[in-house]
Amino acid sequence: MRFFDSILRKTHASDKQLREALKNIFGYYPGNLALYKLALRHRSAATPLTNGIKHNNERLEYLGDAVLGSIVADFLFKKFPFKDEGFLTEMRSRMVSRTNLNSLSKKLGLNKLIETNIEGKVSGSSIPGDAFEALVGAIYLDKGYRFAKKILVNQIIACHLDIEELVNKEINFKSKIIEWSQKEKKNTQFVLVEELDNGKKSKLYVVNLLIDGQIAGNGQDFSIKKAEQKAAAEAWEKLSNQGDVAE
Repeated sequence: MRFFDSILRKTHASDKQLREALKNIFGYYPGNLALYKLALRHRSAATPLTNGIKHNNERLEYLGDAVLGSIVADFLFKKFPFKDEGFLTEMRSRMVSRTNLNSLSKKLGLNKLIETNIEGKVSGSSIPGDAFEALVGAIYLDKGYRFAKKILVNQIIACHLDIEELVNKEINFKSKIIEWSQKEKKNTQFVLVEELDNGKKSKLYVVNLLIDGQIAGNGQDFSIKKAEQKAAAEAWEKLSNQGDVAE
């Protein structure tokens, strides 16, 4: 009996620590703590249930990805009332990119709260960013959309993201892809697949990035170099989401 009492006390203590940690990060105490614990459980630490389903954060990550995208889109739409759709799309992509979410998650200290059985590899994978998205899903289910939006805008975006830096940030994804491919001994090739004449002086160039013969990214622009950059950026995002590149 004392053994079970000891386990119960430890469980209560760890739950209290988690509540306090989440309060420090998001500014409020969670209601349904089980949702947040699940959001922080990587699939490597999941235990199968009797019906074969494993409890991990992948479903919450899926939900959080959609909620986060919606909140960020609304935030950008209101912050930049005179910017066009292309700018807003690019900014949303930068804000919710795996690279940015991984960095944000580590900055918040979420990587120390994640439950995983692959210790030592967390920092170089997509696990921190995935957990952040899963926590967004947990907040949404626990408190609702309006509350989740308030927390993300006021506690996270306003306090931890430099929007102006993201606006001005130029990343040479082509160089990053080439450097990665050389390290991993991958064959990469940028292929101009189409030139679209819109009846004006400028042409729209369509470029595919092939990695070992497979299309990994696609880019379109009025400059071949910019089209290649967009194709490389798309490929880098896919590789980051798959955990194939270190952030």
